[in-house]
Amino acid sequence: MIALVILVALPLLLVPVYRFVNPIGTYMLYTRLVEGPLDRRWVEFDNISKALVVSVMMSEDARFCEDNGVDWGAISEVVESPGGPSRGASTIAMQTVRNLFLWLSRSYVRKAIEIPLALYADTVWGKRREMELYLNIAQWGPRIFGIEAAAQHYFGRPAADLTARQSALLASALPNPLARNPARPSKLMTSLARTIEARARLAGPYIVCLYP
Repeated sequence: MIALVILVALPLLLVPVYRFVNPIGTYMLYTRLVEGPLDRRWVEFDNISKALVVSVMMSEDARFCEDNGVDWGAISEVVESPGGPSRGASTIAMQTVRNLFLWLSRSYVRKAIEIPLALYADTVWGKRREMELYLNIAQWGPRIFGIEAAAQHYFGRPAADLTARQSALLASALPNPLARNPARPSKLMTSLARTIEARARLAGPYIVCLYP
């Protein structure tokens, strides 16, 4: 019971703090302890290529500006599916709180904590800060965390200078960053990146919460 109280109370206290303080996620800490030194460099939202931000949004959570941290339609599909919680349906808010506070293995217990926490975080952080947090704690490869480290590692340039093509390739790697290399894309990654790039070009009406 004590562990459960801590698990619930600590994120409630830290979410407002992380509106102003740049955090380190639980999975990042775990990776550091188990695998060794990490490549992680924090970068402010305004110093990230717009093409990258839009590519990630259209790939991971196209309704990002419309939802309140949870895509209820996608959640309903997951609940009604025989696959249950194994089918994703995570918004960027849900992925962010999971990376910051929770564990990665899929379960109904984790979802039960993740959903209200995502609603709370989305309200406290606002969309730009939420996206900034996500892009700086997401994993992009073995011991590579955050978009600045990923941009430098794979393309030898800062996140601010990523092209539309590079951005789409990085976005296509997010679902499986340990197996997908944006600098050496497979045919599947190339195809996904092409689709993401096309969607990003048409994303104008969907990104008003990030670029008014």
